[in-house]
Amino acid sequence: MEAILRAEAAARHRTALSALAVVVVCLAALGLTGFFDAQRFAEGIPALVQLTDEMIPPDFTRWRFWLRPLLDTLAMSIAGTALAVVLSLPLALLAAPNISPHPLLLAAARMLLSALRSVPEIIMGIIFVAAVGFGALPGVLALALHSVGMVGKFYAEAIEHADPMPIEAARAAGASPLQVVTHAVLPQVLPQLADVTIYRWEYHFRASAVLGIVGAGGIGFELIAALRLIDYAQVSAILLAILACVVVVDALGSALRKRLK
Repeated sequence: MEAILRAEAAARHRTALSALAVVVVCLAALGLTGFFDAQRFAEGIPALVQLTDEMIPPDFTRWRFWLRPLLDTLAMSIAGTALAVVLSLPLALLAAPNISPHPLLLAAARMLLSALRSVPEIIMGIIFVAAVGFGALPGVLALALHSVGMVGKFYAEAIEHADPMPIEAARAAGASPLQVVTHAVLPQVLPQLADVTIYRWEYHFRASAVLGIVGAGGIGFELIAALRLIDYAQVSAILLAILACVVVVDALGSALRKRLK
């Protein structure tokens, strides 16, 4: 009994120390980033109030010119998601330890996914704008390649945690590697893959709006144009239009997830 009590006390002590360490690290990070500099906040509040005053009321007089960029943003999000899924699934199969045909392929696939995850979409957007010019195409390529790193990782984790019994049964029955994937793996993980895909599409719409700022088309291009003209009333109107579209996309994503459950 005493041993159990001592073990529980030691566990509570370790938990308390871990929590204290997390708190200290978070406070240190806030301090290093200037969060506790009260003077900066005091100096920034008047500027924030002035900016808010210039943004109200929103100016929707050019709303007709935003319809095509919003449609481009939606198309970018869908195309980027579709391309990401097509590229992610093969890499995920190679990056899942229970399916990957060779340790070298496993390591290479995981390294490639990590490399793609490490480059933000905005950087990829700048690179592809320089490579293929302005428009929606560089946005689609940037979204897709960055998302391959994230989507491929989530796909691989779902595949890795699949029930091994059907996989072993398929292999014992003489199924080819492709048949094992199509008959024993994908039927198990398809709901999780669909869930990840829908979440990523929702994210892509928001990211598409940001990519327009670097010349990758969409509503972000209109947003940066209004910012350059210091037309904050129009900026607030564009932000509200983006917010409305994000709400609609999120609602569609939630409805799709419920249908797939």
